[in-house]
Amino acid sequence: MHVDIQARHFSLTDSLRKHAERRLHLALTCCSEYIQKVVMRLSDINGPRGGSDKHCHLQVVLAGLPDIVIEDTEVDLYIAINRATERAGHTLVRKVKRQHTLLNLERSASRKKEVYTSALDDEIEKSTARD
Repeated sequence: MHVDIQARHFSLTDSLRKHAERRLHLALTCCSEYIQKVVMRLSDINGPRGGSDKHCHLQVVLAGLPDIVIEDTEVDLYIAINRATERAGHTLVRKVKRQHTLLNLERSASRKKEVYTSALDDEIEKSTARD
């Protein structure tokens, strides 16, 4: 899983980078085989003026599924990272489960079609054998 963490309008500290990497790892490793790339953009919207302006934009690029894009804005950047990664993890699990359900339904429908086609072929053979 390739992780790219970017800081906009401020310097990214080692502790903030490590926190972001740890939270991404905790939230996304359960389904990491589906993830191609993760891009996290951290920004301070208002700069030194303060306020609820610490923004975390998270994009999880998946193989064969639409991307997951989560955004969160908080007073504290650590909280924004925590919330965004948690939501991304829940969304990822939900998408993967849905994909597995759809694949299982398709396989089941395909098997039923094969069984029906085979039974139909048997009936046709019996019918032509009697004639």
